[in-house]
Amino acid sequence: MESSESNQQEEIKGICYDCLRPLKSCYCKYTAPVESGIKFVILMHPKEAKHQRTGTGRLAHLCLPESEIIMGIDFTHNKRLNDLLKDPQYFPVMLYPDPDAWNVNREGFAEKLTDKKLLVIIIDSTWFCSKKMIRLSTNVNTLPKFSFANLYKSIFTFKEEPEEYCISTIESCYYLIKEMQGKGLSPKEADPEPLMNVFKAMIKYQLEMENKRVLGLIPNSHAKDHKYTKLKNIPEFLQKYTPKEFEEKK
Repeated sequence: MESSESNQQEEIKGICYDCLRPLKSCYCKYTAPVESGIKFVILMHPKEAKHQRTGTGRLAHLCLPESEIIMGIDFTHNKRLNDLLKDPQYFPVMLYPDPDAWNVNREGFAEKLTDKKLLVIIIDSTWFCSKKMIRLSTNVNTLPKFSFANLYKSIFTFKEEPEEYCISTIESCYYLIKEMQGKGLSPKEADPEPLMNVFKAMIKYQLEMENKRVLGLIPNSHAKDHKYTKLKNIPEFLQKYTPKEFEEKK
């Protein structure tokens, strides 16, 4: 019993309480604040919270001051979310693809933000679970939908998306900020690159660890690891991706 309790204490000590990663693979050193002038609220499915190996919602949160993570499935009666949606300082939208969705090019959008801050609700879950969350959350599914003016392809090379246009939560935040900046609706001096920096660092680390498992250099750590028997190709842009500032923070 004492040995079991000791092991649990060691595990707790070895966890970063910000990114919830083991300290030896903590991503916080790759993050930096992005003062975008946008309020991001990430509605995270409980299952997504457990997928720290590939989840990007928490990493986005670490880079976005004032952003919030609210966990759940049905947010209809969530007090914190409802308080935000009712706050007159915000223009709330749900980031979700739709033919009638608003985007930065839509006539009248800039005027909506004349005296309000954009409040972006992001559903952080699988597409299957996202649809359920939106269907159940009547306070969310009635919000104006907001999407991108351009098409983007995810660099999430080790995770298959249901459609080519589907991108991760952290990429969504990055491209939204870039498009807002392009229209003068977000401060030009706000550098969104830390979002992609930590994302690329995460991808490279996961690919390297998976290859080590395939080669037998480290044991399997997840139930499905035994299914992956082929070495993963690490894209050239990740192989060369060793930003100087990363090394300085280590």
